[in-house]
Amino acid sequence: MSEKSFDLSDFKIVSGGQSGADQAALDWAIANGVDHGGWCPKGRKSEDGKIDPKYLLTETPSASYLERTEWNARDSDATVIFTLDPKLSGGSKKTMEIAEKLGKPCRHFRPGVDVKFLRRFLEMYKVKVLNVAGPRASNAPGIAEYVSECLDKALLDA
Repeated sequence: MSEKSFDLSDFKIVSGGQSGADQAALDWAIANGVDHGGWCPKGRKSEDGKIDPKYLLTETPSASYLERTEWNARDSDATVIFTLDPKLSGGSKKTMEIAEKLGKPCRHFRPGVDVKFLRRFLEMYKVKVLNVAGPRASNAPGIAEYVSECLDKALLDA
């Protein structure tokens, strides 16, 4: 018996707009007609310059990456952190700590973790607004492809 596809009609992906995992999630949402948004630092800053206006992000009052990380975790139902490494570090680790502090469900997905658990996680917590985080492109070559693949398998595949 195959599962029906995830209901994307009332679903939103948010992220901070950084290169890598963040932009991959936003690109996936745009490509699949899924609502998207989130908070980004003042000035729409990312490691590769100004964040493209195609991403429907709202600037925080400060240019701090930490502020946008906190606000995206706060304003979502749950957070998923995608990495290519088994251990969280840097901003990804800080994202997990913030989500936990806020009492928000948070999971770390990486190669070797079956993506069917992402779908179950979203269903278990009845997630309508998902915060997607992870490393920037320069720290994790291939992260964008991994995020897109996981979202495809969890949300589109039956």
